[in-house]
Amino acid sequence: MAIQTPPTTEYERALTENARYAAQFDRSGLPLPPGRRLAVLACMDARLTVEDVLGLRTGDAHIIRNAGGLATDDAIRSLVISQQLLGTEEVIVIEHTGCGMLTFQDADVHADLVEKTGSDVDLAFHAFPDLDTNLKAQVERIRAHPWIKDVPVHGLVYEVETGHLREIH
Repeated sequence: MAIQTPPTTEYERALTENARYAAQFDRSGLPLPPGRRLAVLACMDARLTVEDVLGLRTGDAHIIRNAGGLATDDAIRSLVISQQLLGTEEVIVIEHTGCGMLTFQDADVHADLVEKTGSDVDLAFHAFPDLDTNLKAQVERIRAHPWIKDVPVHGLVYEVETGHLREIH
């Protein structure tokens, strides 16, 4: 009878993959500033691989991700550092069809978490009801920030059904 080994955890798998990666590592000479002088703010959705969608390689761009691809204070902080300290000169914001942020209301999630955990925390989720309207608002929030350079800021919708990008205007 064969001895069954316990399933490998994702953490163990990640460490194994890192050892494989490090054994062939050849990127120690990449410069700190991104080569394409590009910063991308995108949703964290696992179906959106920013590098593949935009044809980017390691070292090409700063990629900032969060739930919804929102221009939160922290995302803007990263964009300011990207531009003012590391020389990026263009921003692309990517949101996508089928986003989970379209499926709930902040108040409902907040109440559910208070009930589940017994703790009430001041944390906004920033759910939104309309994709295009929200994406336009994120682009405008970035453009309006006084520490963001006067550079092109583009908004794109990634269509998870087709892989295509759609510009918003």
